[in-house]
Amino acid sequence: MPSNPSAVPKPCVVWLTGLSAAGKTSIAESLQDTLRARGLHCYLLDGDMVRRGLSRDLGYTDRDRQEHIRRVGEIARLFLDAGLIVLVALISPFRAERNAVRALFGEGQFVEVFVNTPLAICEQRDPKGLYRRARAGQVPLFTGIDSPYEVPEQPEVVLPAHEIGIEDCVARLLDFLQRRGNIPLRDAP
Repeated sequence: MPSNPSAVPKPCVVWLTGLSAAGKTSIAESLQDTLRARGLHCYLLDGDMVRRGLSRDLGYTDRDRQEHIRRVGEIARLFLDAGLIVLVALISPFRAERNAVRALFGEGQFVEVFVNTPLAICEQRDPKGLYRRARAGQVPLFTGIDSPYEVPEQPEVVLPAHEIGIEDCVARLLDFLQRRGNIPLRDAP
């Protein structure tokens, strides 16, 4: 056991929410790399990855989205119980479901991060062509087009990913997690 208690990480869930192509996964992957380079145990749950496996039986109706979010929250809780820092990159469009997931965790264990990239920028990025297809009516119930995205009311962190780069987003998250005591200070012995 380290002699400095501030050098001991405190597991938490960092839940990145925002529109498709907002930058959630890119930020989470970079944060994961940084945490691992510091010797911290973490795991990334990406919405697309979970949909290919555990949630492959779900579609994109409101009910299916709610169930998908619930499943990811339960997985995150298991990983947190195992002592990991859990990074979640998931559109998670509904406040009620994000709040239900938050309720699974104790004080200081859940960090809601709003990756605040405007719809127009997300549509310009559109790496998978989903917005274009949604506008053409080929992808029904697409978040931000014909299905709502409810902006977080009081996220712990807001990242304007259209104004700052991934490195700056990660630096802000690291600073927040350090100040809150979830990860050791960089200079800690």
